[in-house]
Amino acid sequence: MDIGEPPKRPRAESIVPMINVVFLLLIFFLMTAQISPPEPFELEVPVTDSIDPADTSFTLYVSAEGELAFEEARGEAVYPALTAAAEGGLDVLHIRSDQGVDAAVVAGLLKRLPETGIPTVKLVSTVQ
Repeated sequence: MDIGEPPKRPRAESIVPMINVVFLLLIFFLMTAQISPPEPFELEVPVTDSIDPADTSFTLYVSAEGELAFEEARGEAVYPALTAAAEGGLDVLHIRSDQGVDAAVVAGLLKRLPETGIPTVKLVSTVQ
């Protein structure tokens, strides 16, 4: 009785090239993605005990010297930018100021914000 060799099964496709492509894509997206936009200037934010996180999608930055920044607008140009954002649907503005900023600067800012049409303002602080 002649028993021949069993028929050879076709080799399965290797999954290694697909894994390599997935890792290369992952590395590419991690390197090119911007998780959050950088702050326009360095701030030392006041500390609080609150644990309520703020959604900082629309943030007005105030430096220790009183310089203002909102998106790409700087200085007095933030007020027209805030008015345009309010007309576009902005309902809550977060103010992120340096802890060394003079209270008169923040008070003056809060006086001028109603003319932009923004209904709600929240001050952002860091959790201790």
